[in-house]
Amino acid sequence: MQMVKKFFILLFIAWFALLFFMPKQELYYTLEKELAQQGVEINEESINEGIFSLTINNASVYVKGIKIATIEKVSFFTLLFYTKAEIDNLLLDDSLKAMAPQHTDKVLLTHSLLSVRTVPIHAEGSFGVVDGYADLKARKVRLNFIETKEIDSIKSQLKKDKKGWHYETSF
Repeated sequence: MQMVKKFFILLFIAWFALLFFMPKQELYYTLEKELAQQGVEINEESINEGIFSLTINNASVYVKGIKIATIEKVSFFTLLFYTKAEIDNLLLDDSLKAMAPQHTDKVLLTHSLLSVRTVPIHAEGSFGVVDGYADLKARKVRLNFIETKEIDSIKSQLKKDKKGWHYETSF
């Protein structure tokens, strides 16, 4: 019994050390380099690193040199077997308001080892409340509009079924 107890204590210490010493900022910069190859650039005002988290403040997103969005805060939280990304106050450029909702208060993406294939998505904004998922294996995204507010500008991209309005795409 003592051997099992020591094993789990050692496992916990190794897990905690891995999270504590994980180069979170370097992982973020690697993500930036990968996005740059696709023509996407992120300029952030500051990056704050915590034991289990990384927070990016006041980021501007550019695609092929054109500013498309401003994000007040992006927070990443990980326990290795569970990861959460939270985006606060996403504001799209005026030129994109016919394609997507212009203001999003909060977007929450979670991923866990219990459900490796799917990433649940929850969003709230000027459009109402959206729940959905990204299927990583099938490479599809489905967003269900639970409570709709101002969706007239994007209705042409939505589909309606018995459950209400939804958006589907593949990546």
